[in-house]
Amino acid sequence: MKNIQSYVQEHKDRFLNELIELLKIPSISADSAYKDDVLKTAEAVKNQLEKAGCDSVEICQTKGYPIVFGEKIIDKNLPTVLVYGHYDVQPPDPLNLWNSPPFEPVIKETELHPEGAIFARGACDDKGQMYMHVKAMEFMTSTNQLPCNVKFMIEGEEEVGSESLTDFVKENREKLKNDVILISDTGMIAKDVPSITTGLRGLSYVEVEVTGPNRDLHSGLYGGAVANPINVLTKMIASLHDENNHITIPGFYDKVEELSTEERAEMAKAPFSLENYKKALDINAVYGEAGYSTNERNSIRPTLDVNGIWGGYIGEGAKTVIASKAYAKISMRLVPNQDWKEITQLFKTHFESIAPDGVTVKVNPHHGGQGYVTPIDSVGYQAASKAYADTFGKTPIPQRSGGSIPIVSLFEQELKSKTILMGFGLDSDAIHSPNEHFGVWNYLKGIETIPLFYKYFTELHN
Repeated sequence: MKNIQSYVQEHKDRFLNELIELLKIPSISADSAYKDDVLKTAEAVKNQLEKAGCDSVEICQTKGYPIVFGEKIIDKNLPTVLVYGHYDVQPPDPLNLWNSPPFEPVIKETELHPEGAIFARGACDDKGQMYMHVKAMEFMTSTNQLPCNVKFMIEGEEEVGSESLTDFVKENREKLKNDVILISDTGMIAKDVPSITTGLRGLSYVEVEVTGPNRDLHSGLYGGAVANPINVLTKMIASLHDENNHITIPGFYDKVEELSTEERAEMAKAPFSLENYKKALDINAVYGEAGYSTNERNSIRPTLDVNGIWGGYIGEGAKTVIASKAYAKISMRLVPNQDWKEITQLFKTHFESIAPDGVTVKVNPHHGGQGYVTPIDSVGYQAASKAYADTFGKTPIPQRSGGSIPIVSLFEQELKSKTILMGFGLDSDAIHSPNEHFGVWNYLKGIETIPLFYKYFTELHN
């Protein structure tokens, strides 16, 4: 495409300032105290889509937070790209670990980003990556180089399970009709090693509750005579893995996709330094399922992790008490062919079955989603590969991701479309963690690369 690099450089400061203004709004969907801010962000996204050249933009109300939908149809005979993103962000806790306030964006130089990185909650996940698409749209419309039709669907509940989006997609199949779906909510291997995510893990998220006596008890008068829910819960959780870190839930692995030796060998070609990995996390050893490499453990194998555990007295000082209840939040990352609802039921049945006498156990499912694989011989993948090759000077590596975007499998089921995951973030961007950031170079490179996807997809599709 003509003048794309010069356009990005000419408007660089404005692109950064616009993103910074968006990042200032604390659009935390998980906390109702921020409802007004989430709604304010939806309005901001709508305004920017209009400025970027969409012919029509609307805020579609749902039972939860609204979905911003925009489109520009230039010729119904041309293919249509549907862009998905989300404008909500994770809570910033723990605040004391941030080096700068999470909703006061700053650009700071780092060793990996000498040209600077934007530090703020949502910088990479997903405001920064979503906004690349808005600016790419601006370039294509302002220079009269939009080669096909485009639709945008930007939601406000991704970080809490996308519940409203499910109904919206099912009720608006014709409105959302497309030839390919484009998402930037993933990452790439390194700044000098572009990659395209071809697989996502599914997710099952549950909360468990263990109840013992009908009230908190004095640990001296009752200790040793009554089941302690916290002790019991920790033992139950520990039993969910064996000595090889293999998950012990009966039936858990029955439908796990086993990759061939050849496929695993292809994955192993991706550059990876175990020493740098450990150094970045300040750990002296990796940990996980026996028989698999680090990159396999976090991408093609299922997992079970405790995300939070609580009960009893956790305030300052001491209180000798046996708590009446103990709780934990547990997530299971799933691989293709594992059905998240089936896994949730397997977990519930097993966890309740291993409860000892003296306590009762309750498993409350939260949300989940299916895993997903994109074939590398599809037109969408080939177009993305050519786009990366143009801007990075090298062919991207197909990569399975350990993360989950549950709505991707929903899109294929309801809209019959393949999804292309063009992420420009890095593993070190600290998404969901304090000091989340997004490299300025990565942000601008995304804006430069995305229009080329439209160009090549249109050419290959015809």
